[in-house]
Amino acid sequence: MDDNEFQLLPGDFTGLEAELSPEEKGLISNLRDYLERDVRPVIDAHWEAATFPHEIVQGLAEAGVVGLAFEETRRFENSAVFRGWTALELARVDASVATYIGVQNGLALGAIGLCGSVAQRERWLPALASGEIVGAFGLTEPGSGSDSARGLTTTAERVGDEWVLNGAKRWIGNATFADIVVIWAKDVADGQVKGFVVDTSLPGFTATKIERKVSLRIVQNADITLDGVRVPADAKLEHANSFKDTARVLRKTRAEVAWLATGIAVGAYETALAYAKDRLQFGAPIAARQLIQERLVDALGLITSSITLCVRVSQLDDDDAQRDEHSALAKAVATSNMRQVVALAREVCGGNGIVADYGVGRFFADAEAIYSYEGTREMNTLIVGRSITGHAAFV
Repeated sequence: MDDNEFQLLPGDFTGLEAELSPEEKGLISNLRDYLERDVRPVIDAHWEAATFPHEIVQGLAEAGVVGLAFEETRRFENSAVFRGWTALELARVDASVATYIGVQNGLALGAIGLCGSVAQRERWLPALASGEIVGAFGLTEPGSGSDSARGLTTTAERVGDEWVLNGAKRWIGNATFADIVVIWAKDVADGQVKGFVVDTSLPGFTATKIERKVSLRIVQNADITLDGVRVPADAKLEHANSFKDTARVLRKTRAEVAWLATGIAVGAYETALAYAKDRLQFGAPIAARQLIQERLVDALGLITSSITLCVRVSQLDDDDAQRDEHSALAKAVATSNMRQVVALAREVCGGNGIVADYGVGRFFADAEAIYSYEGTREMNTLIVGRSITGHAAFV
């Protein structure tokens, strides 16, 4: 795509998205068109009803945003920076849709891509990227979240040519309609955390939707029960043999969640900016008022700092130099900035800011879930703290 044809976002004040390659810009433009045409018009109704728009799954797959990081599924060679921008573009329209892609692409497909054998990658990656099957990722448990490395209680036991899984998982996105779930469980033989691709139709597997959420209402989170679920030996991911392997997956997805959080901030800011230009008070648009401009500029400053940090952390990924503390800092800072931006955007819209019809209220509510998932601010802070001080302060 020609640089003159590519439209920069109002929230990208310094124009960093312009640095993408022509092919990357072309995919971003096509994705925007699809999101505006087919996704944005249906989102508010689904958010209010807490239902998932299954009709968009195929369109998202055809947009090419799933499987961009792997040879088997990418349309062209691309950068981690570009993949971050796709997460931002999704989230600036809807956080739940971006989360669906984050689970399908970063967690389910990503876990198999990073930890699977050649045969496992060939079997699962194209099917996930095409939307033929839906995936989920089962790590968090009812009594274990931030302490998953030590506190995991789901077990896996090798019995002949099978593994038997027992335990429970919680907050598992996509799980109510997923075809497969990557389940992380402790091997009873050696106590190490291992990963398994579990067919959700197997006896003993149950997924129950978590109801009455006030954030990410479109995401179908579930409680999973594994009661003697028997999977074949080749369901174990070949290179998922300890929590260090799990952490490799999380490092990649944590950085993209930072981009996602920035996208929510961008979406809220752009919605508030448009509202301020249209809303008349005392005979003029409120955008002409000093205090409104102050809020918008404060929001834009926070967004710009988040984009800059996300770009640099993704550049480190492209250079194979990204470490846990880099993605952790990006997630902690971007989600904190996001929280401030959605609050400022809500203030700009006044009372209309709490009504779904005006857009900002949905961003405001959804931000709370992103602030906590993929590692809380506290845990990501401690990961960075360990790096800079040399002391682990997790307990």
